[in-house]
Parts: sequence; structure tokens; C-alpha cells
Amino acid sequence: MRRTGVARSSIETVVPGSTRPADDRPVAAGETTPSPDYELIELLFFAYRDFVSDPDRMLGDYGFGRAHHRILHFVGRQAGLTIAELLDILRITKQSLNRVLKELIRDGFVEQRAGVTDRRQRLLFLTEKGKELALAMSEVQQERIARALAKCDAGTREAALRFLFAMIDPDDSAHVARLVWKGAAPRP
Repeated sequence: MRRTGVARSSIETVVPGSTRPADDRPVAAGETTPSPDYELIELLFFAYRDFVSDPDRMLGDYGFGRAHHRILHFVGRQAGLTIAELLDILRITKQSLNRVLKELIRDGFVEQRAGVTDRRQRLLFLTEKGKELALAMSEVQQERIARALAKCDAGTREAALRFLFAMIDPDDSAHVARLVWKGAAPRP
């Protein structure tokens, strides 16, 4: 539906604290192209900032950063992940991965094992120390998610899953679905 500067109906749903409908982007009077949805853009920024802040503090105790967190998370979720698979998930250079991975191995959070069928292949696993840190970071993030969902209506989690999944590039959505839902049919 093309929006113009016409006044909105008083029965439209408005996001709490927002001055615009929840399901529509703002259009200035006389415009036919929606302006950027700064509310969503900025809320996504601030939500992400705070979502990673607790793990950032935990990682700081080890001199680690967000790249370490991502490796610990995905290796923990998929024990035996190959270097190539991890590079595909993270979309970083091999050089960047090697630097961070070397630190995690050196400090006893991750271990490499040779592949069973191809001994040249390096499979990644979390050590007990790595599992403890990865779980601790996931738990503080889960607490933040649970607090937010407790303030929302029933069905919000499913709506959030659909929204976040829809934000993923269409050409990567099947790959992400396999990672997130581990072979089960995606729910969104």
C-alpha cells in the first residue's frame, strides 16, 4: 500500500512510545518513498549493544573480544566443526580466524583434532573450560531475552523469530535455518 501524507486512522495500532503505526514505515507529506525507520534501526543497534555487553565483560577478563565469543558459541553448538565451516558461518578471513583461534587454543578453551576420514582436516571442539565460558555467556544472554519476553504479549517470541529470520539475506536463509534448527524444519 502506498502511503501519502494523509492522516492516519485513530484505530491503527501504534508501538508503545512511537508516533507511527507498528506495521508501516513513515512517509513525509508529499513523499511516495518511505523514509528510514530510525526507531527500528536504532532499537536494533541498542538492543545488540546491550545483548553483547555482558559477554563482552566476561571475555574482557581473558583479554578476549567478540570474535572469541562467536567462535566459542558456534564451536560449542556444533562440536567437530571444521575450519572451513566456521569461516563460512562467521564470514571472516582465514587470517582473522587463525589469530583468534590460536589464542583460544593456547589458553585452553578450544582444541583441534584431525579429521577421522581426512587427517588434514582440523575439527574444532570446546574443552571443559571453553564449555563453561560459552555456557556462562549464553546464560546471561538468555536472562536478558527472558526479561524482555516477560514484558511482551504471548506470541512475541515466535514473532521475533520470524522477524529476525526475515532479516537474513534470502540466499543465506536455508544455510542459517540448518544451523539454527539443526536439520529440523525451520519454524518461521
